[in-house]
Amino acid sequence: MKSITKEFPGVKALDNVNLVVKRGEIHALIGENGAGKSILMNVLSGIYPADSYTGEIYYNGELCQFKTLKDSEAKGIVIIHQELALIPLLTIGENMFLGNEIKTKSGFIDWDKTYHEAEKHMAQVGLYESAQTLIKDIGTGKQQLVEIAKAFSKNVKLLILDEPTSSLNDEDAKMLLDLLIAFKKEGLTSIIITHKLNEIIYCADKVTIIRDGATIETLVKGVDELSEERIIKGMVGRAMEDRYPKREPCIHPEVLLEVKDWTVHHPLYPERIVDDHISFKVHKGEVVGFSGLQGAGRTELAMSIFGRSYGQNISGELYLNGKKVHLKNPKDAIEHHMAYVTEDRKVNGLVLDESIRFNTTLAAMQKICSGGVIDKDKEVQVTEDMTRAMGTKTPSIEQKVSHLSGGNQQKALLGKWMFTEPDVLILDEPTRGIDVGAKYNIYCLVNKMVASGKSVIMISSEMPELLGMCDRIYVMNEGKMLAELDAKTATQESIMSYIIRSTVK
Repeated sequence: MKSITKEFPGVKALDNVNLVVKRGEIHALIGENGAGKSILMNVLSGIYPADSYTGEIYYNGELCQFKTLKDSEAKGIVIIHQELALIPLLTIGENMFLGNEIKTKSGFIDWDKTYHEAEKHMAQVGLYESAQTLIKDIGTGKQQLVEIAKAFSKNVKLLILDEPTSSLNDEDAKMLLDLLIAFKKEGLTSIIITHKLNEIIYCADKVTIIRDGATIETLVKGVDELSEERIIKGMVGRAMEDRYPKREPCIHPEVLLEVKDWTVHHPLYPERIVDDHISFKVHKGEVVGFSGLQGAGRTELAMSIFGRSYGQNISGELYLNGKKVHLKNPKDAIEHHMAYVTEDRKVNGLVLDESIRFNTTLAAMQKICSGGVIDKDKEVQVTEDMTRAMGTKTPSIEQKVSHLSGGNQQKALLGKWMFTEPDVLILDEPTRGIDVGAKYNIYCLVNKMVASGKSVIMISSEMPELLGMCDRIYVMNEGKMLAELDAKTATQESIMSYIIRSTVK
């Protein structure tokens, strides 16, 4: 890719970007949120057509001007986006050949061949489910494998993966990276966008760093220093001495939130218990982490506590400031100064077709109303203040949230809930898909909250994050509470040992 420049109204997203990828290598693309990584890959894959940018793309030595995604796929270039493009109520086979159906001579879909071909490509990625299994019935890790199998069905030569491991636990993430390394030996070329620096060091042959829409440098494994510190310096323009900001102990003896004997049943299958007699507490000024593998029941627990927004037949007791409360819905929870930052910002967190301004004030509109009417000037002022505080990169607060990068969408989501001024903030995978600089800003925000006597619950699949930010860590697996650990003495190994022992039993 030579001298690629891409502009949107009010912002130059890419400024004379150059990228060279050799056949059969794993090439990592890294940079802060809003640096232009995903936009560059959308240019390469034809999502942004050739007449919408300046510069040249050469593929196998041939000048290419892709007008659509189909054009790039015809050359063997396949992109897998951060948000998986799968339809939950269709089968694996239907999803794999959607828009690319295998038909009989009479024009009907050949289902036997469809499922046979699907299972052939599924076997390539180590997925041995039936191709007639519904997408909703397999986990996120397997869904990511379906996307890669789908790419193989399109005869992929260059595979682009945008944050492929952001929603995976460490075990599934390593399995996926090992798969890419194995495919590399067979000649597949991959471009991977990720904020997880340890993954880059593990699998990438080269790393190209983008900052503010421009290429900064390309580091080569075995030639250049390829350490987390060196990559961070290239990304943010300076060394970051401490990934987790220091915090003076500020835990109060008073318990702000306590949950006793909390049991939650599945919303569709009432006989299935998702969270089984869970009890925990959070003191004022404390950050409490929840660790566990996917399916541990952490998100379901958080949502059920937040105004019963998940589950049915919920039993147990909930106390805020020592008083027993019954939160019937999320509105009740907000009025009791609770906030829940969802892990799924695009489905449950934000209204994508609305502006940052609209989203920021949505959960606490009464704060910008006068006599039941929205005070537009006040709404603009508080949104601008919150956007500045969150460090959201945007040309305007009127920008649609759908036009923001994933990391900036996360900042907008966090700003929305911070505007409600919660006493208890539940963060569910708060730094998913976010660069190290933005993570640091969020960590500082968490520290500021607890320093003022508030409480934070942090659910994260990244154990170093929990160990670096929390005072105590609860370990869950398969809907049960396994252990309560002091974060100062806990290790990744000790956390995993509890999970493994419970699984073996």
